[in-house]
Amino acid sequence: MVIKKAVFPVAGFGTRFLPATKALPKELLPLVEKPLIQYAVEEAIQAGIDTLIFVTGRHKRAIEDHFDINKELDLSLRAAGKHVQADMVRDILPMNVECIFVRQAEQLGLGHAVLCAERAVGDEPFVVLLADDFLTDYSDGATADLVKAYNLSGKSQLSVMEVNGPSISNYGVVVPTSSGDGIEGLVEKPHYKKAPSNLASIGRYVLTPDIFKILKKLPKGSGGEFQLADALNIQAKKGFVEVLRFEGIRFDCGSVEGFMSATIHEYKKRMNS
Repeated sequence: MVIKKAVFPVAGFGTRFLPATKALPKELLPLVEKPLIQYAVEEAIQAGIDTLIFVTGRHKRAIEDHFDINKELDLSLRAAGKHVQADMVRDILPMNVECIFVRQAEQLGLGHAVLCAERAVGDEPFVVLLADDFLTDYSDGATADLVKAYNLSGKSQLSVMEVNGPSISNYGVVVPTSSGDGIEGLVEKPHYKKAPSNLASIGRYVLTPDIFKILKKLPKGSGGEFQLADALNIQAKKGFVEVLRFEGIRFDCGSVEGFMSATIHEYKKRMNS
């Protein structure tokens, strides 16, 4: 089945960016000339996605406005002769791409956020992109490669990267097969001394629709939340998950330090191009 839908969990408060995020969603903070969420959306569209499902909170209306048409702004820019800027605003999304907005009433974890999208996704495989994970310098894009891998096997796909040292405890960590070339489980945020490998799951997934049945039966996990990693662990034990190594550059834009590093990196690229 062709993958055409992508889920973007964007309901978080962005507390590490206060007071900037008191009224402005973290996902709309500008990374050079574009908001963070737009990079993830463009990555999804490049992978062939035409339905964007945003799982939002009550304070995230501005995300919907960003991807909507603003006729007043368009007319104002064109009246001032600013046609390049008007085209830029008008063409944020291709005409064939649809946006769906789903409310997550409570923030109960990534697994819960994905479950909120069930009705919009339906019985189809789909992509999940976490905009906080800014992935760059990677030909075709991580999402496009995950979709290609799914098309070959029909299994859920995880984007992973090597993380060494104590920071591995911030991730879902792959439990490798005995041969070391596959996955037989996923552990959410283990103590770094007990981590089963140095392969960390980052914020790009292709998921099969049976994940919803698993999520509905999950107990709360790490942090008292419903963890997507716990559901993937169940799938992986049955041999239904594969991993794909990410070879580009990743920035954790959920932190101020990571966001600023990504901004500097992208700005230098533009200056050198």
